[in-house]
Parts: sequence; C-alpha cells; structure tokens
Amino acid sequence: MRNSVFLGSVLTMPYLVTAIIKPFKLEEVNENLRAAGMLGLTVTEVSGYGRQGGKSESFRGTEYLMEFVPKVKIEVLCEESELTKVVDLIATSAHTGKVGDGKIWSYELSSLMRIRTSEQGNDAI
Repeated sequence: MRNSVFLGSVLTMPYLVTAIIKPFKLEEVNENLRAAGMLGLTVTEVSGYGRQGGKSESFRGTEYLMEFVPKVKIEVLCEESELTKVVDLIATSAHTGKVGDGKIWSYELSSLMRIRTSEQGNDAI
C-alpha cells in the first residue's frame, strides 16, 4: 500500500473499482454492493466491444452486426481493505458464463476530496 502525505499527516488513499457489465446484471450488482455496506455507486451507460468484436442481431429477417454492444460501467470507491471483497462481489454478481460478461479493474487514487466537507483520502468515501 502506498501512503500519501498531506499537510504533515499520512493518509491512506482509497481505490476506484471500475467494471463494465451487461446491463441486465446492474440491479443484482447494486443490491449486493449495498448489502455489503458500499455507500455509493456511479453508473454510466456505455457501448463498446471486446474479443467478440460486436454481435449479430436479426431484425425483420435481416441480419446485421452491432459493432458496439450496449454495456453499463459502474464505479465504486472503497478502502484498500475492502478492495478484494468489492471486486469478488461484482465478479460473482455480474457473471453469466457467456461471452461479454465484462471486465473489472481497479487503481489506487492519488487524491480524493469530499467537496462539501473537505475530507480527504478514505474519509472522503
């Protein structure tokens, strides 16, 4: 763990966990994160493609390729001690076993501040 020094005190910095998942799994992921005590979640509708390179759809007998597949991006702030739990919970909740289940990544933030109170680091989660 890397610590940041701020005004003479040591702050442990939180992590940002980002996941791209199938849209219909959002509710399950959200419910499980709330049940695990996560206090916040940011959701963005996104589209893209991975190894599958899009997907084929059929409309009125005509087949066409959807180059960009609709997905949902979720972002969760957590302390380092909760990182593995959050990643595992998202992975388990979003899993279907089919192509396009998504990806999860995380990184340590170099700074975080709650605007209203000026709290910093883990206190700002």
